[in-house]
Amino acid sequence: MQKIFFTPAEVSDLMDKYSSMGLPFLFGFNYEMDSAFFIPEPEGQNEIKYKFGNGTNCKRDILANLTDEGLKIISTDQFEEYKSKFNIILNGLKRGDSYLANLTCRSKIMLSMEREEVLKSTHSPFALYIPGVFLCFSPERFVKIEDGIISSYPMKGTIDAALPDAENRILNDYKESCEHATIVDLIRNDLGIVSDEVWVERYRYIDKILTDRGEILQVSSDIRGRIKACYNNSYGQLVTSLLPAGSISGAPKKATVDLIAEAEVIPRGYYTGVAGLFDGRVLDSAVLIRFLEFANNGETYYRSGGGITINSRADEEYSEMIKKIYLPLNTL
Repeated sequence: MQKIFFTPAEVSDLMDKYSSMGLPFLFGFNYEMDSAFFIPEPEGQNEIKYKFGNGTNCKRDILANLTDEGLKIISTDQFEEYKSKFNIILNGLKRGDSYLANLTCRSKIMLSMEREEVLKSTHSPFALYIPGVFLCFSPERFVKIEDGIISSYPMKGTIDAALPDAENRILNDYKESCEHATIVDLIRNDLGIVSDEVWVERYRYIDKILTDRGEILQVSSDIRGRIKACYNNSYGQLVTSLLPAGSISGAPKKATVDLIAEAEVIPRGYYTGVAGLFDGRVLDSAVLIRFLEFANNGETYYRSGGGITINSRADEEYSEMIKKIYLPLNTL
């Protein structure tokens, strides 16, 4: 395989170079911003599988064994272990270090099929598979850049669709509403770094996602900006100026990232980083959530988490973290 991993600074420069020439590329940055990858002319290779918008080299399939659970949880944080991390975040919120922080965990899992078969038989707006490193099937766009407009669609709020009156419950939940408003404000400020004008196109809308464990509802918003002239065709500088993504860190961003590191201890790596595809005209990208991590010892881990506010309860957040361990079914 060709060399694909570089420093973030090198990838940023390569993105600027290729976007200015209108040449396609695939890119990614990890959460800690100490690793990045870049693949020029990605449609010319088959080892790394991807799907970003209409750009894909993934062959989709439907496998019967995904009608049952496609993965089995072997081990995860026990509640008391999770609660100790939660309390570190909560104490930071009480001190005023942060007013929203994303707490995540790593769970050991067993898949019911080969890794590439999981990719073929799941469905999501965005997907990326780097053999031996990770497999991601993300429902969340990071940013899309087209015709001078940058768009972001942060996701905050998840509920089991089978619950009575689920849609109204999630939309009228005070804690969820506060958390979503905070992230929308943060993303507006982030887009303001690279835009002359920013607006909210659509606020708190519902998407339905079918998983191997049932249907869930996800709440998102649509935020847009008109890109400053200095960032036209300098997409490396533009993307890196927005990292880490606000929806998976929190607000204020710098202090919250420090608080998360204290609570989680284990580095996230490419989980909650970003990756994307430039097709020569449009750049589309995703936040790397719904994420399978492949360890050197052959173990497979699923990363999941959620936003914590001063109104959060440890038991509810723990339950949400577990519910986010799923495979999105391909029903087409």
